[in-house]
Amino acid sequence: MSSNVGLTTPRGSGTSGYVQRNLSQLRPRDNVAPYPKDFDSIKHRQRQPDKEILAHDRAREVEVKVYDLRDKLEDEGVDEDEIETQTEALRKKLTAQTDGDKTTGRGLKPHQVHELARAKIEESEKLRKALGIREDYEEGSHWKRQEERLRDATLDRFKEEERKGDGS
Repeated sequence: MSSNVGLTTPRGSGTSGYVQRNLSQLRPRDNVAPYPKDFDSIKHRQRQPDKEILAHDRAREVEVKVYDLRDKLEDEGVDEDEIETQTEALRKKLTAQTDGDKTTGRGLKPHQVHELARAKIEESEKLRKALGIREDYEEGSHWKRQEERLRDATLDRFKEEERKGDGS
């Protein structure tokens, strides 16, 4: 027994008298607030898609289709030169299609994060243009302007009252 913790004697208690630390006790954390108090840093920022990953995915889709055609033609027993010309033609056709392709968020799977981000940015841009919102619009700026107008009005009123008080 140390520092008045535990039994004075373990005899007759049915235990060994060993005192364990209470692991279920919740100790306070060092940082009290797990979130920042600066609300300007909390602003929502759109996640930007990685252009290299998008280009890689597009090229991969093209190559999968080209490989399927090559495999089909080889099974049919077509000449190797003919296979090369047909696969090259298909590759050029598909790359031309994917360069101008605008995808929507529909049909995308949850693991296609960069495609979803690009579709979301395009959708937000369309909505912003449709509603006539400026590009430099800052969320909550209306309230800031309203507060500034109110503050200016109260300052003007105080200045006017001072002038009236000085003139009497």
